[in-house]
Amino acid sequence: MSVIGHDTASPTPAHPKSAYARSADERVNKLTSIPFIIVHLIPLLVVFTGITIEAVVLGVVTYVGRMFFITAGYHRYFSHRSYRMPRVPQFLMAFGGTTAAQKGPLWWAGHHRHHHRTSDTPEDVHSPLRGFWWSHVGWILCDKYADTPTQNIKDFAKFPELRFLNRFDWIGPWALGFACYFIAGWSGLLIGFFLSTVLLWHGTFVINSLAHVMGRRRYATEDTSRNSAMLALMTLGEGWHNNHHYYQASARQGFFWWELDVTYGILRALSWMRIVSDLKVPSPQVRAANRIRNGAFDIGTFRAHLARAGAAVHATGTGIGTRLAATGHHAAETLAERRAQVGDGLTHRKEELEEFVRHSLDSAEQLARASRLAQRPLSAPSD
Repeated sequence: MSVIGHDTASPTPAHPKSAYARSADERVNKLTSIPFIIVHLIPLLVVFTGITIEAVVLGVVTYVGRMFFITAGYHRYFSHRSYRMPRVPQFLMAFGGTTAAQKGPLWWAGHHRHHHRTSDTPEDVHSPLRGFWWSHVGWILCDKYADTPTQNIKDFAKFPELRFLNRFDWIGPWALGFACYFIAGWSGLLIGFFLSTVLLWHGTFVINSLAHVMGRRRYATEDTSRNSAMLALMTLGEGWHNNHHYYQASARQGFFWWELDVTYGILRALSWMRIVSDLKVPSPQVRAANRIRNGAFDIGTFRAHLARAGAAVHATGTGIGTRLAATGHHAAETLAERRAQVGDGLTHRKEELEEFVRHSLDSAEQLARASRLAQRPLSAPSD
């Protein structure tokens, strides 16, 4: 996405009929998805073990603690390098992230970097334009994205200890599971680990599936990201998603005092203890610029509407052609000729519409660039 003074070229959406279609390797692998389903069912065993206060407290602690490792570690550090820390804290942050059972730090950050380069385009690994289920969890359960995109995360892949954690990402969850059992027994294992893990999964996943469709847009970005206070509360500050897509390098995603960002608050405390340093934040000039209410053209929403409209037109045309084909199979030769004429007309109109969409998108992108340039700060902002 574009930061003040920097435009990132986004690929023009492909043909509407195939822009967000899924390939064979993007189908859910039912066999490898069995453990994912089983983890969701295991917490139901509490009907036999009962629920203790210790287990509930443990569940809250493991949820909040691991959410911090995901938001501060996997996301803001490994994906965006929004602050610095020495090698030992870096390893501990990565290990803490693995306890969330969301695979290794290199896998997580590598795919997330790709998402930012291709947000809401056909190449985006989890765009909500493909549907809620796909963006929420479907993309994780297919085979296509099972491997680590090392080419996207070369800066951290050079550390052998991170490669080790990425390869043996099961060590963290198993270690935490045993710890929960020893602390609070079977109830602690079921609530403190398994239920907490399920809630943590979906708390993280909603940023992919809902933060691009629910909330408000402050900044004109080339995607559909939105700000949501509710999602921010669930994820320790990740819900200020439009802020984040606008200025990805920031360690602070709640740009203003009323936007609660627990993760940033903890990072600031860690910086006072010299555990982390160089926390990047947007300058006042950056925060004030590129606002939709001030005239910045909202290219992200415009592009998304065009993609949906083009897909709807194609689906309608295909449906009409199919119905006419079925009729023509049983009708007279004159009806078949009429069907061919109507089909040719639909194809021609559809091609004209698609050409218009392409020209409209080109014009919209030029307008978006012009509006960003008009709001660019006169002096270069300091982070």
